[in-house]
This record gives sequence, C-alpha cells and structure tokens, in this order.
Amino acid sequence: MTGRRSLFTTRPFLSKIATSVACATATAVGASLLVGCGVLPGATGGSREPVTIMTWAPEGTSATNMPGMPAMAQAYARWANANGGLAGHELRIITCNEHNSTVGASKCAKQAVREGAIAVVGSYSQHGRAFMAPLEVAGIPFIGGYGASDDEFASPLSYPVNGGQAALLAGNGKQLARDCDRVSLVRPDTVAGDALPMLLGAGLAEGERKAPIDIRAAEDASDYTARARDALTGAGAFDAYGTGKGCVTAVLGDRTETFFDSFRRLEEEAERKVGVASVLGSVGQPLVDRTGGKSGPFEGAYVTGWYPVASDARWNPMREVIREHAFADNRIDPADPGVQTTWIAYTVLKATLESLAQGGGDGDKDSVSAADVIGELNRVEGVETGGLTPTLSWRLEHMLATRDLPRIVNRDVTFQVVRQGQLVSAKEGFVDVGDTLVRAPAGA
Repeated sequence: MTGRRSLFTTRPFLSKIATSVACATATAVGASLLVGCGVLPGATGGSREPVTIMTWAPEGTSATNMPGMPAMAQAYARWANANGGLAGHELRIITCNEHNSTVGASKCAKQAVREGAIAVVGSYSQHGRAFMAPLEVAGIPFIGGYGASDDEFASPLSYPVNGGQAALLAGNGKQLARDCDRVSLVRPDTVAGDALPMLLGAGLAEGERKAPIDIRAAEDASDYTARARDALTGAGAFDAYGTGKGCVTAVLGDRTETFFDSFRRLEEEAERKVGVASVLGSVGQPLVDRTGGKSGPFEGAYVTGWYPVASDARWNPMREVIREHAFADNRIDPADPGVQTTWIAYTVLKATLESLAQGGGDGDKDSVSAADVIGELNRVEGVETGGLTPTLSWRLEHMLATRDLPRIVNRDVTFQVVRQGQLVSAKEGFVDVGDTLVRAPAGA
C-alpha cells in the first residue's frame, strides 16, 4: 500500500448533506438552533478543517509483518468520521508499507511530510534513525510507535505509549527469574537485537540469576534446527546430570513460530523438558491456537506483554469499533499487540485534539498543525487510556532516568501464562520495570 491515500469520507459526506439541509432550515427559524450545526452566535461558523494522519508498518516481507496496524487506523477513522470526527476534525488516513527496510522507513516518513500529516500515529518500524530524522526536520510528532527501535525513546518528537522491546525483555527476565535457573535467549542477529540479552539479563539479575545464553538467529530463516539445539543445550535439556529448571525464551517476531517448530522436534530428544517463554508480538493467542492450544508447545509458556490480556473488558471499546467498522478485515486481530498499540495511540490523538478544541495550548482553532499537537502533548499533565496503560505524560518530570531511553514514560508490563490453551494473567495488575531499565548496562 506504499504511497496510497485512504480517505474515509463517504458516510460523513452524506451526513454533512443532511446536516446542511437541517442547518439551512434552522437559520430561517433562529440562531439558537444553530448550536448543533457547529455554528454558535458570534462564531465565524463551519466545521473544523480535516487533519491528515500517517500510519505505517511492514507488510508482505520475509521478516516481521504488522498489517493490522494500518488496518486498525483505517477502521478507527471510519468510526471517528461516522461520529463527527475527532473534536470536529475529519480524519484523513494515509498508510505506507515500510517493507522492514531503512529505505522503506525513510520513504514513509518523507511521504508523511509531503502529504502534510500532523502526526504519525500507531506505526511499526525497526529503523528509527531512518524515519525519525525526516520527521524531526519537518516537526511532525511520532505518537505511539510499536517500540521496536531505541530512537522512539530518545527523540523529543516521539511520544511512546509503551516501553517497547526494552520493557518487554526486562520484564521477561523478571518473570523468568522466579522459576528458571538457566535461560537461553534466541533473538534476531540485528542491531536492534543486540541489546536484548542485556535487558533480559537485567531482569534475571533481580532474581539473582545468571545472564542468559545469547543465541543469535537470522530473523528470516526457514529452519532453526541448529539454533534450537544451541538453546536447548544452554538450558540444560541435554544434561542428564543437571539440576534446576532450564528455560528457553525466543523473541523472533513472525519467525518465532518457525523456531518453535524446530524446537518441538528437538525437545523430544531431550531427557528433561525445559520451560518455554517469549513476549507478546512474538507469541500471542493466535499462535497458541494455530499450534494446538492446550496440546501444543506453548502450554505453560511464560509470556510478557505491555497491556492487559486480550480478553480483558477494557478492550471492549476497541472490539466494538473493529466489529462495526473493520468490515471483516482479517488483518485486524484484537489480540495483536500491534493492533492494540495503534488503538491506544489513536486514543492519545483523540485526547490531544479534544484538549486543543477545549482551549488548550494557543486556544480553540478550526485548523490544527503538527506544532499544535506537539505543544499540547508537551503541555498536558496526563492522558487516560481507559486503564490499558497508566496515565501517560511526556512532561520532563515523567522521563526515565536513563541516557539511552529517557522517553519511556510507561514502564509497566504484564505477566501472562498459557493455561488450557489460553493466555491469562499470571500476576494481577501491572509490573513496573522502570528500576530494572535504569540498572540495565549502558547501551542496552
């Protein structure tokens, strides 16, 4: 979908025709009836200017793909525009295929600049340097990225809604430290993957566990037999005289399923089974279902996420929007953390536009610029997300006390486990990993 503009105006356009007729009649009757027409006595009148928003993600690649994120943005726009827009602003959504490449990420950012986007919202890319620079030059905020690159947590124009891969790995280490004596980490052999062992190790260290065995793997391989054997060996699966519990955690995005196919075959050779773990985005309910549910390899698996489990009632508003406005788009899975992140990111955008409309920043204006959005995000004391995250604030006093990841303002994760084929909460509520991230080695 590179370069293709998606404008959701048909239903709102028909609604505007009906509204115009009603307002023309109201004009003949009296000014007091014009409140519902968007025209107040003494106002210049008319609806607010539309706003253009970009959402991008990789699609159709041999590595990690996130088609649900731009699809969720489109469904959100259909819902918003069918209900009068956000604070009276019609949403115009442009989407872009980031292709999991630096060139693709840069092209998507430049398209956002070219088409006058006031924000990039709810997007995925591992190539932060490639997309943040063009956005920074143009002064366009990046709201609620997936957290796959460190640049999202360093740029002053980035407004993350979760703690990214850093928080997930630190949290996964804390979760595994309770039960695992030895841990093998299978992770991508990429620049983004290089920090993961230190982050996982920081969490393990809090439980007085040793650093994980670092198993590097190609993120687009079709077979992981060699890497699975290394991981099982590191976890002590082939050590008949070993004591204590060994665990393997794999963080390979879409290729995690491929890894565990190899893992499952080799585990049959092991004299002792090991624990299985991962993070949401690499393992989720759809993967558990596809691989046999309670009879599959993920039964009992430890999984760390950012948000409440997908069955939590706090996701009901999102589910309703998907049900009514996604039109059976099979790219959108309510259990997908990418879809969930996009929903939360647009919730932040909605709150920001409503705050501006209520006189925030420079006051109530019919048109909104990227600078307005940045100013309001920097000004407001907090944005509520319906309990899906803590109150989000990007003011200086809420920054993380670490050089590399200062803009992690949401340090919470959730501990989950697969029981009877279902991802459920392993621990009630959120777990704060802020101190773990601060203590992680520099460069992690």
